[in-house]
Amino acid sequence: MQQDRRFFGHPGALGIIFGTELWERFSYYGMRAILLLYLTATVADGGLGLGETMGEAVVSIYGASVFLFSIAGGWIADRLLGTSKTLLLGSFIIIAGHTALAVPWAPASWLGIVLVAVGSGVFKPNPSALVGALYTPEDKRRSAGFSIFYMSINIGSLVAPWAVSFLRVRWGYHAGFSAAAFGMLLAIIAFLWGRGLLKHVGETPANPMIDAADRVDAWKKVGMVIAGVMVLYAIIAVIQGDPLGAIIDAISLICLITPVALFVTMFRSAKVTPGERHRLQAFVPLFIAAMLFFMIFEQAASTLTTFAKSRTELDWLGITINPEWFQSINPFTIVVLTPLFAWLWVRTDGIIRVGHKFTVGLGLAGVSFLMMMAASMVAGDGLASPLWLVAVYIVQTLGELCLSPVGLAATSLLAPKAFQSQAMALWLLASAAGQSITAQTIQAMEGTSDTLYFGVLGGAGLGFAVVLVLLTPWIHRHTETAAEETPDAHATTE
Repeated sequence: MQQDRRFFGHPGALGIIFGTELWERFSYYGMRAILLLYLTATVADGGLGLGETMGEAVVSIYGASVFLFSIAGGWIADRLLGTSKTLLLGSFIIIAGHTALAVPWAPASWLGIVLVAVGSGVFKPNPSALVGALYTPEDKRRSAGFSIFYMSINIGSLVAPWAVSFLRVRWGYHAGFSAAAFGMLLAIIAFLWGRGLLKHVGETPANPMIDAADRVDAWKKVGMVIAGVMVLYAIIAVIQGDPLGAIIDAISLICLITPVALFVTMFRSAKVTPGERHRLQAFVPLFIAAMLFFMIFEQAASTLTTFAKSRTELDWLGITINPEWFQSINPFTIVVLTPLFAWLWVRTDGIIRVGHKFTVGLGLAGVSFLMMMAASMVAGDGLASPLWLVAVYIVQTLGELCLSPVGLAATSLLAPKAFQSQAMALWLLASAAGQSITAQTIQAMEGTSDTLYFGVLGGAGLGFAVVLVLLTPWIHRHTETAAEETPDAHATTE
């Protein structure tokens, strides 16, 4: 596709992936924007009637599940179906979930939440994989192509909270979920309509299971994993006597144990050289930093939404504000500031390195929750100004722009060669583990004040950022050693 320049100088297929991702993100962030409000609204008001603590825990574990299932989505694409078919599989599961959520019946709603989590995870890794497949490694348009692709994510997530909240206010929660379903339908239509432009890109698995015995063995392993999860859930459910709480705890355990198991496997593997093992040690504090960052950052749909709904002045300067609107601040800030940060990283190349970026990113996340603590203290028994939340979202986005873009590149740089794919999964698990910690912390601190809650988590984030400052010279020595052995990887890290 080197000569194809039909979409702003890029392959025409990029436009199809752009439209597909835009509407899928509209669907995902639209549903996410109203999910907590729906879970915690009374049955009389059209909700499911959960308490705030349980509702926030469910939203957190839902987010963790999406990242957990994205590992399965990558495996299905690589080994079984290919990227395009896996993307469509995830799309159809998502639209089935949103359709179920649009039905005003509690069992259908719970089924819908599960389906959207599974479908979003299966879908998630595939659009970016398709974008990468459009370009040869030497194609100079590659980075710009990814920038255009990421813009689709921000457009979808910017518009969705406004559109869905408009429908929720006028016609109820299920109208909002219907909009999410419609967005996903448009994503499917966009992909099917322009699929021919892909010219067979992503049609076949990158590493297919050709041997029948391998396929049988793979399905046996899948069955064992499913059986293990069911046994874990059953044990927790019997101990707790709370089916919903057991689901939250079981998924939390899986999200926390899995990255530990992957680290142990890599450290103990005979395929890992002493030098690689040494570099892998440097990745551990970066993983912990990312986990703590996402623990704070992903609370936009849970605790920050609760604060927006219950403790924020929503009639401000003659304007009636919907709680969902605050979730549009992050994508708007990204659109505005990404060019500035791209310029900054180029100008400071070799001066501000991976450890510095992770430290600043996590530090800003910690500061954002200390700002929430201050907002809670200032408001007291009254309502906080909406400007507090605006400032918090902007600070968190600044942290995201520091940490998130370099995460995958740092993972690729420091991971052992024999475990590159598993290391990419490990990076996704940082978000899953972080949100699992959130789900557990919310429940453990039930009954405490917002001031204490935000103070504890903000202090934890800021505290580890200080630890990371002390570890940064050690981390840099390891990354520089890795870069000398793999110079191309170093170029992608900065």
